[in-house]
Amino acid sequence: MKAFHIQATTGLDGLVMKDLPEPRPGPGQVLVRVRARSVNFRDIRILNGLYPVPARLGVVALSDGAGEVVEVGSGVTQLAVGDRVMGIYFPQWLEGRFAMRLAAEQFGCTRDGMLAPLIAVEESALVKVPPHLTFEEAATLPCAAVTAWSALVGPRPILPGEAVLTVGSGGVALFGLQFAKLFGAQVIAITSSEDKVARLTQLGAGAVVNSSATPEWSSVVREMTNGRGVDHVLETGGLGTLPRSIAATAEEGMVNVVAALDSGAIDVKTFRNPIIMRRTYVGSRANFERMNRAICANALRPVIDRSFAFSDAREALEYSNARGHFGKIVINDD
Repeated sequence: MKAFHIQATTGLDGLVMKDLPEPRPGPGQVLVRVRARSVNFRDIRILNGLYPVPARLGVVALSDGAGEVVEVGSGVTQLAVGDRVMGIYFPQWLEGRFAMRLAAEQFGCTRDGMLAPLIAVEESALVKVPPHLTFEEAATLPCAAVTAWSALVGPRPILPGEAVLTVGSGGVALFGLQFAKLFGAQVIAITSSEDKVARLTQLGAGAVVNSSATPEWSSVVREMTNGRGVDHVLETGGLGTLPRSIAATAEEGMVNVVAALDSGAIDVKTFRNPIIMRRTYVGSRANFERMNRAICANALRPVIDRSFAFSDAREALEYSNARGHFGKIVINDD
């Protein structure tokens, strides 16, 4: 079968299509025919050699995908042929608190990922697709949606009536907006594109601030919350926006850092505001299951920006790398 492998981590040219023997499921595993995959910023960072967990050269790329079970191995009890499933981001993190050792195994990084027609996976590393979602929509959930969910329901869970700040218009930010609305929260969205203001409003943001027109937007966010600040932040911008996010946060509000943080410095005075800051690492299988129940109960549908054919996978990653999309980028079969 044809699959896309990571042959080098020096840029997107390191993604190469080549032949791979079709996998067979071992004990406790199922064989999944992957119907759709989605691209995450982490996939770009892996190919650029910037991801904190070094990729195994030759590994099949991409962490996120959805498909159907076509064969089951011995000992499988929870899944059957025909089940529609999604892979979890960390195959070993099933429940409980995160530990760095659990990050050692990741699809599309240290073990073969979803950019292939078939993948053999332990049944414990899969969850079922919500019935109302297509394969395309389901493929967007494992990284971005679970990250947003875990951030909002973590140590300081979101409450109705609270204010949530989202930064950007990628997958995590938009899922965060949608989930916050499910919880009855007020959402203030930050975008650097005037073209995206109306789309964020249509998705449910109560207010949208264009950071290109208002670079010092933290004071505007405070004005929108009667000077108090927001209760939760989904910080996806990194060091460039983190100081403003902190300044816009209420006392003991939660700043969830989900961005990829590069080297740099931040003024210690930024932390005069007594906030709680948490680094969010996607989430466990149990979190994924709880999120799916909320998605089903509310018939929530992911936002997809654009779909690509399997053979155009590198083009899909280049499109993602341009950082102009609104929502998720999906790769289907040819």
